[in-house]
This record gives sequence, structure tokens and C-alpha cells, in this order.
Amino acid sequence: MNCFISRSRQFFFKSFFLFAFLFASITYGWSADGAKIFKQNCAACHRIDAEKLVGPGLRDVASRVPQPVDEWLFKFIKNNIEVIKSGDVYANKIFNDNGKMPMTVFDGVLSDQDIKTVIAYIKNPPVEKKETKQTSVGTETAQEEKGFSTFNALLIAALALLILASILKRVKKNLQDSVNAKNGLPPTEPVSAIKWIRHHKRISALIVIVLGAVCLRAIFIGVMNIGVYETYKPEQPIKFSHKVHAGKLSINCVYCHSGAEKGRTSGIPSANVCMNCHKAISEGPLTGKIEIAKIYDAVGWNPSKAKYDKPQHPIKWNRVHTLPDYAYFNHSQHVVVGKQDCKNCHGDVASMDVAEQVSSLTMGWCVDCHRKTEIPGMTSNPYYADLHAKLKEKYKGEPITVEKMGGLDCIKCHY
Repeated sequence: MNCFISRSRQFFFKSFFLFAFLFASITYGWSADGAKIFKQNCAACHRIDAEKLVGPGLRDVASRVPQPVDEWLFKFIKNNIEVIKSGDVYANKIFNDNGKMPMTVFDGVLSDQDIKTVIAYIKNPPVEKKETKQTSVGTETAQEEKGFSTFNALLIAALALLILASILKRVKKNLQDSVNAKNGLPPTEPVSAIKWIRHHKRISALIVIVLGAVCLRAIFIGVMNIGVYETYKPEQPIKFSHKVHAGKLSINCVYCHSGAEKGRTSGIPSANVCMNCHKAISEGPLTGKIEIAKIYDAVGWNPSKAKYDKPQHPIKWNRVHTLPDYAYFNHSQHVVVGKQDCKNCHGDVASMDVAEQVSSLTMGWCVDCHRKTEIPGMTSNPYYADLHAKLKEKYKGEPITVEKMGGLDCIKCHY
């Protein structure tokens, strides 16, 4: 009897664990397959949450559609047009509420089992745990540690030595006066600056020359830095992260700044370019929905109705890079003809949350680049091919830089 009970328990536990294992495997498999099928066939028009994309969000869809739920969803997903034509009230309501756009017919595209798997997935979607991240994109308030320059350090040291010398001189005079008082001698006479200068004219002249040179150097540096905004990083009306878009998502620069390949300026991307992606993406990884909502406000987009039915408000971007009006620069000439990478002038923008000016963009900086940068071969254009052949013949064995083909002529940049 005891042996029978023991075997029964073993059989029960083995059966239970086998059933649990099979159930977990099937459930996980359905969930994984459902997510994959949904992503490949449905995610372009529907979100698994309550947010509207092209079609309505699918959260709690089982509580909205007619009963029996699985049967109705199966028919609608397989061929929604037939369900609408049959006069189904709810199917026609969905059709009318979403601009009378029919859904893709999946009959012959997805198997019956695939449709059932998707239904199981959208009825019980995975619970996503969102990590809240605090970021300061566009408003970086963290103060960078800034050290003293060598000149400032030497100036402070010189002032400290002068103060110390003055104190020691005063102490020496007081000690000497005490000794003179004990010996019945008169106190020492204070040495005035004017009297010292009269007796040390050469040293005084040298000091004046050095101080004058230091002042002139400070004035020269100050004047030369007028209009130079290296490390300039203004706050923008919309916190846009280049690190996310150009870095993590690898979006090409010219997708947004299309003018870089076509004309003089790279251009500020239109908010409609942003909407190419953000019609479907309403929440960002750093700032959530707050900043993307500003894009919607700018273009008059109503995400709940998926229509442009609101007033538009132009975005007032703050310019980062500025050249003087008397300096001519053509982006297409450098990007297309010169084959220069954007980061050569703008730095590694793909690693920046907030765009900043990393190069001085001064005349000296441009001239130095023209002296070092070799020109690429232009064999596709006979004019350039002939010109390059002549340059190679003229400068045998030397690299052909921009300077050698007239890149330092004043008229090339100043007109």
C-alpha cells in the first residue's frame, strides 16, 4: 500500500512538472512568436499600447470588439474588407474612425496559426518596465572644471611675490629702526618709488617695457577672440539629442541637413522632416513625450486624430555656427567635391547630446586646413582630370593640397 502511494506521488509530481514545462514552453513560444509576427506585419500601423499610430492602439482590444473575441479578431485580421462589407457595425465604426483606410488583408500572408498567435499576443502583451532617466539635454547646467591658464597663474604668482616682498621690506625697516634706536641712531629714511626710479632708470625702463608688452598681448588676444565662439553650446527650444539620432540610430547627417550636399548652407531641417519618423514615434528615450509634443505643436499635428488640424508655430532655433558676412563658405564644395567628413569641422556630433562649436572657425584655422588637406582625384570630370594631371606634373612627388590649386587666394573666400 505504501509502495503504491509512493509511486502515485512520483507519477503526480512528474506529470505536474512536465505539464508546467510544456505550458511554459508553449506560452513563451507563442509570446515570442507573437511579438515577432506583430513586429513584422502589424507594428507599422498599430502600437501594442493605447497610443494611436496609423490605426488605433491595441491595449484592451479584447474588451472593445464584439463577442466571441477570438473569432471576431480572427476574421477581421484575416480579411477586414470582407467583414466591413458584411455590414458588421463595429468593423464599420473602426473603418470610419480611421479615415476609411482598410487594414492589410492577411489572408494568404499569415497562416491561421500565425493569426491565432498574434491574437494571443495582443490580448496579453508583455509588461514593459520603463526606467526613468533624468537628463539635462539642451540645458546642461553642470559646470565644467576650468583651470587657470599659464599666463593667469604667472600673473597671480607675480602679484603674490610683490606683496610678500613689500611685507618683508616693511619688517626689515622696523627691525633696522629698532637697532638704530638702541644705538642712538636716527631711524632709516623710507625709500620712495620716485627716488628709486631716479636711481634705477634702466631697470625701471625694462619693467615698463615688460608691463607694456604684457598689456599689449592681453589686448591682442582679446581682439582676436572677438567673434570666436569655440565651445559655444546654446540651449535650444526643443531638446534634440544628436547622440541618439546620429549616434545610436545612425541617421545620416544629410537626411536632416540636405542642403550640405546641394548648396552653400547645410540648412535647418524642417519640422516636417522630423515628422517622417515622429508620426509613429511619440516618445523618446531621454525626454519621453515632452519634447516630441513640441514638434507636434510646431506643425499642428493632432496625434489622437492623426491629422494636421491645429495651428502651426514656427520653431525658433538658436544658431550654433556662424561665419562673418565677408567670408564665403560653400558646404557642397567641401562635402561633395572635397569629400570632407562633417566631423572635420563640426567635431564628433554623433557623441553630443547638445550640438556645440568645437572648432574656432577662424581664418587661421581654415588656412591651416587648406595647407594640409589633399584634394581627391576628380577623374569623372575632364576639366578636373586635366587640371590634376598638370598639378601632379608641376609638383612631382609632393601631395597636392588645396593650397597648391589656389586655395589660399584671397578672392576664393573674400569677395
